[in-house]
Amino acid sequence: MIINKGMLDDLTRQAQSSPRLRMNLDLRNSADDNSQRMLNAIEPGTVLPIHRHMNSSVTIVCVRGHFEEYYYDDNGNLIETIDMRPGIVLNLPAGQWHSIQSLESGTVLLECQDGKWEPLQDVDILSL
Repeated sequence: MIINKGMLDDLTRQAQSSPRLRMNLDLRNSADDNSQRMLNAIEPGTVLPIHRHMNSSVTIVCVRGHFEEYYYDDNGNLIETIDMRPGIVLNLPAGQWHSIQSLESGTVLLECQDGKWEPLQDVDILSL
């Protein structure tokens, strides 16, 4: 598969028409693939709760657009803001509380992590 501007534009249009203002494209070889590789189109206004991935680090690449990645401590205090622009690669440590905010329409990121996708459990979402 070659990921081109047309694919990114289509994914962005889907995100813009989604009530959650985000959409992902699964890049795995099959549902049995023991990894997570996806493109995420995120639009300004999308809401992502503060959450963590206890069993995997997460590699995030800004493909296009602009977003910020936020790190939090166990009490929900913001401890770091990472400015993500095209070409920036972030390796998020396992267990790190984090969230993101899209700062530009058309933003797309590549996200990769270990293990099959599983929905977040309540213990992995920080309620403030």
